[in-house]
Amino acid sequence: MSESAVALSHMIDCQLRPSEVNDERLIGAIRAVPREQFVPKAKRAIAYVDEDLEVAPGRYLMEPVTFARLLVEANVSKKDVVLDVGCATGYSAAVLAGLADAVVALEEDEDLAAAAEKKIAAQEIINVAVVKGALNKGVAKQGPFDVIVIEGAVEEVPEALVKQLKDGGRLVCVKISGGIGRGHIITKTAGIAIERDLFDANVPVLPGFVVEKGFVF
Repeated sequence: MSESAVALSHMIDCQLRPSEVNDERLIGAIRAVPREQFVPKAKRAIAYVDEDLEVAPGRYLMEPVTFARLLVEANVSKKDVVLDVGCATGYSAAVLAGLADAVVALEEDEDLAAAAEKKIAAQEIINVAVVKGALNKGVAKQGPFDVIVIEGAVEEVPEALVKQLKDGGRLVCVKISGGIGRGHIITKTAGIAIERDLFDANVPVLPGFVVEKGFVF
């Protein structure tokens, strides 16, 4: 067994399963994607550590436990169409591809989008489309979506993304309030969006998701 395969198994058995990530479909989707192929070569040796890995200035792959716990809550089914917001190098979209019918991977950084396309193609994944555009705008023309995953922390979930959620759909992210981050889910029922905090989490904020601070008199 290669070092990467050993590290992957260790991540699953020692990080994910003890953190209430036991859904076998999800575990299988994570096991099928070589995370080390989606990080810079200099960081491949630490691809499976439980921390956020910077893949470009200010851009990260979310730490494995937080990412996996959000996907547990998203409960992605084989018939779902998923919007992956901030796919970076494509790792998250590759995992989601193993769970969903189709994945729209949104990325605004051109270099990252190109890298995502290349790396996803190298894994022979055919149900992911990488789309370039502003992360906080979503991809309305390809919605509505059954599931939306935001790959980073937000201070506020843009209304544009909530509107792209199908009735019965789920949006998951890490939301920061008062400096504290928590896993967060928005579910839409009969056109009404209901928000709920899930668990403590701390991941870097995505560009474009910081609330503008107004003047205080």
